[in-house]
Amino acid sequence: MGICDDPEILKAYDEVCDVDKNEVNWILLTFADTKSNILKVGHKGTGGIDELKEHLKEDEAAFGYVRVPMSNDPLSQRTKFVLVSWIGQQLSYMRRARLSVQKSDVTKVLRYFSIEVPATEHAELDADDILVQLKKAGGANYDRQTSNY
Repeated sequence: MGICDDPEILKAYDEVCDVDKNEVNWILLTFADTKSNILKVGHKGTGGIDELKEHLKEDEAAFGYVRVPMSNDPLSQRTKFVLVSWIGQQLSYMRRARLSVQKSDVTKVLRYFSIEVPATEHAELDADDILVQLKKAGGANYDRQTSNY
């Protein structure tokens, strides 16, 4: 069995991507237990990156996928996706070593994202900072006079 073979992962991914019909805007993939190399849908919700952060533990690794609405002005609404690679600071060294290989398997399922945010502390997942990163990654910024980058 592969790391992301659980059919619930693809179902949850589709929920996040379905902008028009679904309020779920984030999922968190966690390992089944401390020794397992199999991911499962640990949590999902409608409260964005701030709600996702509540479920990140210091002794775990996890992968988050978040839908972020953004715009440069009221007429240019669009949706971007963020991949969060969480490595808790108390995570074992063996699990850390395996994550780089496992992340490539995760990105085969969570395919479409504008930026990846690797994080080891909750402070690295500030919603405003992520929005700035998304704007920078998005290319043209037509509200330069009001943005801080």
